[in-house]
Amino acid sequence: MNNLTTLIKRLEAATSRLEDMVPSISDPSASTSGVASLPESGLTAPGADIHGGPGTLQQQPMAPLPPAIDDFDALINGDVKTFVNMSEEIGGLVAEQSAAVLRAFAAERKFLIVTTKAKKPDIQSPVYMEVLKELQSTLGAVNDIREANRASPLFNHLTAVSEGINVLTWVANETKPVDLITEMLSSAQFWGNRVIQEYKEKDQTHVQWVQTFYRIFKSLAGYVKQHYPSGLTWNPNGIDALQATKDVNNPEQSSAKPPPLRTPAGGPPPPPPLPSFNNPPPPQPMPPNGISNSRSSADMGAVFDEISRGESVTSKLRKVDPSSQTHKNPSLRTGSAVPSGPVRSDSSSSRGKSPIPGKKPKPESMRTKKPPKKELEGNKWLIENYDTHSGMLEIPAQISHSILISRCARTTIRVLGKANAISLDNCSQVSLVIDSLVSAVDVIKSPKFELQVLGILPTIMLDQVDGAAIYLGRESLGTEVFTSKCTGVNLNLPPLDGDNGENGEEGDYVERALPEQIKTVIRDGMIVSEIVEHAG
Repeated sequence: MNNLTTLIKRLEAATSRLEDMVPSISDPSASTSGVASLPESGLTAPGADIHGGPGTLQQQPMAPLPPAIDDFDALINGDVKTFVNMSEEIGGLVAEQSAAVLRAFAAERKFLIVTTKAKKPDIQSPVYMEVLKELQSTLGAVNDIREANRASPLFNHLTAVSEGINVLTWVANETKPVDLITEMLSSAQFWGNRVIQEYKEKDQTHVQWVQTFYRIFKSLAGYVKQHYPSGLTWNPNGIDALQATKDVNNPEQSSAKPPPLRTPAGGPPPPPPLPSFNNPPPPQPMPPNGISNSRSSADMGAVFDEISRGESVTSKLRKVDPSSQTHKNPSLRTGSAVPSGPVRSDSSSSRGKSPIPGKKPKPESMRTKKPPKKELEGNKWLIENYDTHSGMLEIPAQISHSILISRCARTTIRVLGKANAISLDNCSQVSLVIDSLVSAVDVIKSPKFELQVLGILPTIMLDQVDGAAIYLGRESLGTEVFTSKCTGVNLNLPPLDGDNGENGEEGDYVERALPEQIKTVIRDGMIVSEIVEHAG
């Protein structure tokens, strides 16, 4: 009993000392909104004296944030907050979307903090996508509000913000991010000017709302010019990007752990843990098959005892009536052997389980919208994720360049100069205007596709295209067109020489449809396919 009392007193003393030593800890990324920043704090070196001497554990001076983060906070607390306040005056969906815009800027602030702490990961690695995950999610949320309310009378407001919010993707532009900001401003102005035109005589609040939104672009361009003129910079001596992201998202877990305690020379060791008197020892683990050996042996013994009874084992079985015995009634053999017992409702006894249906793909409106990309890698142009691009997207090509266009919609693309080849994959309502090509245009799974050839094009290959209009020039009449699983493909041919219209002007293009129906017959053991022609 005396030993137990001594242990309790030592434990109380150690607990009191620990409570006096642990300080409160904070981190600059502790705010969930990412707007209000808190300075970092920490503890002294682990070798501090625990008795309150010169090396006593104490809170360190708060570390200031990098200037780039301070200026980004000023941008959020200035123009972005003003835009949110103006949106709340309008209310409704506009206010709801502005709150999503504020969350997107907060997510970008977290991303910028990560870049100050971490080394740059590989752009193609899953780590980089994980770091950008929250920013992409918030950008998609802004666009989802527009897509879910297309019938709203404020659709122009929602579209202007939805088109302009992609300005936050400047962090992925490694060459000239300011040019991307200018391009996104043009996309937003296409719809914002419609709002100004509609409300300039009715309600000046909407006009001021648009102008407030435009000021965000100008302030962001100035911020990027000052801190990241040649693209986003990372910390070359920093930690892993994934770890930095976890630290920013969970500051209390990364910074609240106190350093290990050290006892001074000659001091007493820490008290041992008290024995547990209330909790019983854990039970012994079960064998791998989940059945104990004693029970298993008892059950098997019971089985052998039953077998050793002999004929008494079958004494409780039900007797079969002679009228139901097939060896005494041959007529029963011709019938189907259907059990006379009740039919079970569980279908698993008569057939196997149905296969689990596959997971349906998400609707287009619920998918994360990735930032548009226009980049030259070596001799290959990559054009991706352009949706409803305002104006004409121009690509300065050379004879050695190949162009890959994927996941674009409602966009007109102009290829300047003579290129090598062009591939179009998974696009919708894309119009392509080219001068000349060395090789071919390859189009795959791209409905409502349009192509205009101004110069020479040797080959066009279409695969799974539903609806296409191809305009050929006089120099490209020798173009070969290959189609596979295509419908609604029309060739527009220029007028022949001397075929002029009224007043001596050049005639109109003539539209010719490519065949879709093929008739196949067997002649002399050979398969012959012919185009089906409809007379009349």
